[in-house]
Amino acid sequence: MRKHKLLIPFFVLVLALGLAACGGGGDSTSSDADGEIETVIETSATSTDPASCAETQTLLFMEQTTDEKGSAAEKACEEDVNDGSNPESVSVTNIEVDGEAATADAKFEGGDLGDQTLTIALVEEEGEWKLNEFTGFASFDPEALTNGLVEQLEEEGEADAEVISCIAEGMEELDESEYEELVVENNSQPFVEIAEGCQE
Repeated sequence: MRKHKLLIPFFVLVLALGLAACGGGGDSTSSDADGEIETVIETSATSTDPASCAETQTLLFMEQTTDEKGSAAEKACEEDVNDGSNPESVSVTNIEVDGEAATADAKFEGGDLGDQTLTIALVEEEGEWKLNEFTGFASFDPEALTNGLVEQLEEEGEADAEVISCIAEGMEELDESEYEELVVENNSQPFVEIAEGCQE
């Protein structure tokens, strides 16, 4: 199990994003593209199929959401899609298409990123839309993120209640930019420092 898998449960959801978009080609209308993008994000958010990683995510996306590079990132994604941390649902809004590039806001309900709205950049490759990267929070709820973290740490049973409480208090002191480093930039250092301090 990779260290970020234990320490940063927020990333688990990201690894689960992806079932193939239905249909679509380079000459699709904007309306068609909107529907395909919405379907990709909505369907992939609950996927437990390892094949969905390569089918709907670029390598850049997989590298962003794991602590691996190249083929190791794809393998890490495939190993994590069926770990039970997927969201219950996702709502997609603000889709903007510009040729073979697009962005959309995705609000997650349940799972490790529950109640957060993240902006996702997508690209069209060979007529299929793929998730390319998270670019930031469209709407930010730090309390929900912290609560999701606490719930997963409790379920994993790898830390006692005192340590979990300490971690939660430390997370509450992070600002939005530090949360974005955790979720968007895959920089676990702020969380690692909190976790290590709570276990001393």
